[in-house]
Order: sequence, then C-alpha cells, then structure tokens
Amino acid sequence: MDMGIAGRKAIINGASAGMGKQAALALAREGVNLVISARGQARVEQVARDIASETGVEVIPVAADHSTDEGRAKILAACPAPDILVATCSPPPMSPDFREIDDAAWYSTLEISMLSPIRFIRAVIDGMTERRWGRIVNIATVAAKYPLELRVLSGAPRAALINYTGALARSVAQYNVTLNNVMPGMFHTAFTETQLNERAKNNGTTYEEEVRKFVEAFRIPAGRFGDSVDVGAVVCMFCSEYAGYMTGQSIVMDGGTNISTF
Repeated sequence: MDMGIAGRKAIINGASAGMGKQAALALAREGVNLVISARGQARVEQVARDIASETGVEVIPVAADHSTDEGRAKILAACPAPDILVATCSPPPMSPDFREIDDAAWYSTLEISMLSPIRFIRAVIDGMTERRWGRIVNIATVAAKYPLELRVLSGAPRAALINYTGALARSVAQYNVTLNNVMPGMFHTAFTETQLNERAKNNGTTYEEEVRKFVEAFRIPAGRFGDSVDVGAVVCMFCSEYAGYMTGQSIVMDGGTNISTF
C-alpha cells in the first residue's frame, strides 16, 4: 500500500538499531528522506548506508546524544523543517527493586525518555502547523499504561510523555498535525538480548530459555517476544497521509498480555 508520504522528510532519533532502525527502514521504503541519529558514529553511519542502498532515498546520519542541547542542535541543523518526527531511545535498566533506583538514575531517564522528546516536539511543531502537515510518533513502552515495578524507570517518564502528547494533539489537530504513541511490550532488541544473555550467563542457561521463562512468567498469550519490524510498520502507519484523523492515540503492542476495552 502506498502511504502517500514519498518525498517527505523525517527525523528518527535512536535509529541505529532495534525499533528505531525498523521505523527508519519502513519510512524509507515509502520514499521518505531521513535524518537518523544515534550516539555511536560507526553504527549509525553503517545503517544510513544500508538503508540508502536498499531504498534509494537520502539518509543523513548524525552521531549525537539527543538528550543534550548540543546533540539536539546538531540533529535539527541536519533537518530544520521535518515533516515527520519519530523518537525512541535505549531503555533504562530493568528495576526489580524500586528501592535501588537512585536520583541519578531518575534524572538520567527523565532527560532521555521524557524531556528530550518534548524539546524536539517544541522545536518542530510550529513549522508543521505552518505547513499544515506533520506526524509525530513516540516509541514508548507498554509499562506507561500498565505499571510494572520491573519497568518503572521506563514506564513513569513515558507515561508523562504520553500525557503531554495527548494534550498537544488536541491543539494542533486542525492543522493536520498528529501526535501518537506506540507502546511495545517485550521484543527482541539489543536491550533485551543484553539483559537476558546476562541472566542466561548467571543461570547457566541460554537466551532462548530465558525468553521462554519470561513468556511463561508474564503469561504472554502470543507465546513469544515481538519482532521490531512490526513496530516499524505501525510507526509508518501513524506517519502516513491517511492517518490524519488519528491523533492523541497510544497503541499497545504486547502479544495480548494486557487486554482492555479502551
């Protein structure tokens, strides 16, 4: 299906791996020109080359920390008037005991997961409203809607971000500018591989066994972790020409773990 966004310009932060990379690739396949950012220069440049080679669109890599003023300025200088903004980042560590989370950890995750996306939104949204077209999508977490102690460092700041985007969505909807969120559960990403491989090493098991135990412990009806490609596709759907009447929404992708009517 043609999403109607060929020739648009997008910023995708946290795009060198996982869900951010898949969102960038999905948009590029629709003909969207990209500025992709990540902290690791070698990896983000390689991803840019790979996407450009496959799709033929322009892909500008920016090695920067988007949670800093300097990093944001560098990214926005590469694309000062984006039509699309997609935000994600490496999630903070799992927190089995809330008592062990110190202030430094809270300040760090607030900067990365909440304040940085808000500052980017502030920087680009007026231009979108003037041009009468814009799509903003945050890749958040299911823990923002369904609190879990294990993911409280990730869920709490992103719950605030989702509240913020919902409030803004109402004020800019008349200009064909939308703000939406994707809330993934457990997916195969570099983060989960690092976390569960560490558990496997400590338990004398394998990554696959640790995934199985997690699936059973949290009763994931799908019986597996998700694939980041699926998240990229949903992000692309939110960015399409045909999603202009869908705003202020948050889509849960968790294999059926948490079911609610609304």
